[in-house]
Amino acid sequence: MNNLYDYKKFGILYVDDEEKSLSNFARAFGEEFRVFTASTAQAGFGLLQKHADEIGLLMTDQRMPGEKGVWLLEKARQFRPNILRVLVTAYADMDAAIAAVNSGAIYKYVTKPWDPPQLELTLRQGLEFFMVQTERDQLLREKMSVLRNMMIADRIVSLGLLAAGLSHQIRNSLVAVKTFLDLAPKKMAEERASTNGLRNPDFWKDYHSNVQSQIEKINSLLKDLWTASENSTTPFADEISLKDTLAESVETYREQFAGRRIELEMNIPESLPKMKVDKPKFKRLFELIFKEEIATLPAGSKISFSAELQGGEKPEIFVRISDNGPGLPPDALRVVFDPFVVRESVPSEYGINLMACFFIVHHHGGTIDATSLSGRGTTFTIRLPVHPERVPLESASENEFLQKALLNDELWKKLTAGG
Repeated sequence: MNNLYDYKKFGILYVDDEEKSLSNFARAFGEEFRVFTASTAQAGFGLLQKHADEIGLLMTDQRMPGEKGVWLLEKARQFRPNILRVLVTAYADMDAAIAAVNSGAIYKYVTKPWDPPQLELTLRQGLEFFMVQTERDQLLREKMSVLRNMMIADRIVSLGLLAAGLSHQIRNSLVAVKTFLDLAPKKMAEERASTNGLRNPDFWKDYHSNVQSQIEKINSLLKDLWTASENSTTPFADEISLKDTLAESVETYREQFAGRRIELEMNIPESLPKMKVDKPKFKRLFELIFKEEIATLPAGSKISFSAELQGGEKPEIFVRISDNGPGLPPDALRVVFDPFVVRESVPSEYGINLMACFFIVHHHGGTIDATSLSGRGTTFTIRLPVHPERVPLESASENEFLQKALLNDELWKKLTAGG
């Protein structure tokens, strides 16, 4: 009968200060299992750290020079909670074994001298339990990832519709305002001619300039949203070099970087393959990220860019943009791509620009995530397929849009709260 489990998929680490015991263990079980051995608790923990993803079960003697077995088991529980832990004890150490079981520090305990057939059964059962638990956790992660991506895609459809609608409605209103402001200098000139001078010409001049500036700012934000959420009729028709495209985006903001003394470090390999993209959108992605960094980083900061190719059936390029700025608190990080949340100490358009980035990355079939530690900087990680496939956007009426927004909002919060 074929065995359902591959007992060499994950290793067993046995720790004991008696060399004879270690050699007997390796001889007795080396053919059936992958065996690691160490003669001290410290050495055992070092092996555990080195082979963390390869070890499924830790078995250790209690009485050893230096740190005892329960110390190693506790360190292992903190470092890799899912690893099965077995304590080997003599009858004199039974109190320690019982205490370890009661505290949840170990899976089982084995008495010395151990019985090989019985120990083999214990090891088999332990590894089986570990493998089933690992497979369950992996399936759960995959299902949650699929669900989260579905919700993100649905949210993007809704926000894309909202962006287009906002852009249309606000632009119509701004046309009237802009027309009035364009006429204002003429009216002021007429007043100056008829009254021999305005009462407060500097005020009106500054007022006119500021309002014009704000209108252009709103137009720019809306244009980015509309462009990012709009589907191209000929998607991914441009073949580009990531390194060259980044260099073009850097050039757009070179003066601003220099003015704020922000240092750029580029680690983009020449060997990366060419990417199929919508170049205007793709280039704007990095320009918007640069814009955010300039707006939020203190003078004298540093931004590091790196990229690597992840092979496979559908090769992807991972891009990381890290800075050494103040970072974001957890509450702000969770909603970093949401433009409708008020944030303290960051520009009001922060979420708008990053939402546009979100749209652009999603349009290219990728993902963008942010990680941050307060006082230790922020890192954006962008995963992009080398040859993306078109992401379909559903057509939806206003009623469908409202249903999507209302039905998904609470689940969206739950899904994104931990990620």
